[in-house]
Amino acid sequence: MRSVWPFARIAASALGFAAIAAQLALTLSIALQATTEWGAHLPTVGVNFFSFFTILSNLSAAVALAIAAIWAWAAGRDAKAEPRWLAVLLACVTTYMITTGIVYNLLLRGIELPQGSTVPWSNEVLHVVFPLFLLADALFAPLRRALSWRTLGTIAAFPIAWAVYTLVRANLVVAPATGADYWYPYPFLDPHLTPGGYLGVAGYIVGIAAAIVCVGAGLIWLARRRAASSAASGRRSAPA
Repeated sequence: MRSVWPFARIAASALGFAAIAAQLALTLSIALQATTEWGAHLPTVGVNFFSFFTILSNLSAAVALAIAAIWAWAAGRDAKAEPRWLAVLLACVTTYMITTGIVYNLLLRGIELPQGSTVPWSNEVLHVVFPLFLLADALFAPLRRALSWRTLGTIAAFPIAWAVYTLVRANLVVAPATGADYWYPYPFLDPHLTPGGYLGVAGYIVGIAAAIVCVGAGLIWLARRRAASSAASGRRSAPA
């Protein structure tokens, strides 16, 4: 497992990058064919694309897995555990990816999108395949390090910043697809669509925040359990 897993991480990272690139290419091609000023505004379309939590989560996960694989080949051959910075990075991106998979399949799976606006295989990779690989990585990747419970604060920092950014920016841009004077990446964050307006949006944010905290706490618990198990196994195998 120790020699094979870096290759699995690199393969998953490459698949993630490919899925993001495929969807970005389609998104930009749609903008290039748009007949309205707002629909053809590439800077807005590009920033909107990288404002989706799904895209940011997948991109950060692909980068993190590539870094982890390179570390394993370059410095991890004789290591007893991954460095703390890498363990924290993997805990963060794994939390975001698992949460992405949960939120998409519970809240967004049945929402119809404009015909031709999504690359089907890319969509499944970003919302199902990649999250499942990150879960497998947490369960089976070698050299996992125990993390302190303070790591949960680090895990929660980015989603909080993203939610604030999203709600502040939403009313500063024109929606490329409709020309509305606001743009939200997900319907449940749009107070114009969500029952109860901003109060309803707040409810969704609290619910998703709770999911992130629960997933993050579960990953920290799992890392601690795996590290303790590895340490106990090492003691049993040590010569008397």
